[in-house]
Amino acid sequence: MFSHVVIFWTDAAKPEAADAVIAGGEQYLKHIPGLTTFHIGKMVGSHRPVVDQSYQVALNTVFTSKQAQDDYQVHPLHLEFIEKCVKPYVKKVTVYDFQ
Repeated sequence: MFSHVVIFWTDAAKPEAADAVIAGGEQYLKHIPGLTTFHIGKMVGSHRPVVDQSYQVALNTVFTSKQAQDDYQVHPLHLEFIEKCVKPYVKKVTVYDFQ
């Protein structure tokens, strides 16, 4: 199992940005081979100070293996998602990968 978590800070000047990133994830990423878990959504506020509330969208994916995640990175649908849904709407991205 290989987990790939992506945190997106969207462009505040584009109020539709979070929804566009989420819709794009659903359209382009959800069915790429090797994925066993796919979840994308908006940040949920919390009263707990330990919870980061500075981002707008998070993507949580689990793959069958690191190789499956490596293949995902160069898959044409992933690259299309980046071009159409990340570059126009996102100011910052942080990734957490772990096994």
